[in-house]
Amino acid sequence: MYANADPNTLVQVTARGRYAVGAVLHIALHDEIGPVPLAEISVCQNISTSYVDQIFADLRPHRIIEGIPGPGGGYRLARPASEVTVAEIIAAVERREAGTTYRSALEGAVWSRLMADIAHFMERLTVADLVERPAAREWLARQYQTGPWRCEVCGVLTERGPKHPTHRSARARRVR
Repeated sequence: MYANADPNTLVQVTARGRYAVGAVLHIALHDEIGPVPLAEISVCQNISTSYVDQIFADLRPHRIIEGIPGPGGGYRLARPASEVTVAEIIAAVERREAGTTYRSALEGAVWSRLMADIAHFMERLTVADLVERPAAREWLARQYQTGPWRCEVCGVLTERGPKHPTHRSARARRVR
């Protein structure tokens, strides 16, 4: 469980939190082929490169992701996917003051309990749980049907990974 999780903060997920979870899942799904370049995450997740960089600046100190410098570098999970929770990702990037006010004691009792239950669920839900879902695996398999390690989402991933050391884009591949 993520000890510093505040149910009021975790339940109110902003776009920043959703983008962070999506980017981490992208890294986890492509784990077998090595570090994922920032530009790839930007294109595939439809987030600006500078925004992904800002999000990653928040994730790195929490040891959720780590950067690998140099040619063929990028980002990878800093810990096994089974040790990184959705609650932890969201808590690392959300910048919200804790606390919610309710109009009545009944409303407070109902909603605070519901938010606590959702927060508890997100504390138990790991990146590995999401990556192993059949829908995620089917999406990944579809990505690579058109050729080795080719991402049909963005096209820039062609021949990336240990077995394919060149970094040509799909556009360059089509031109040949």
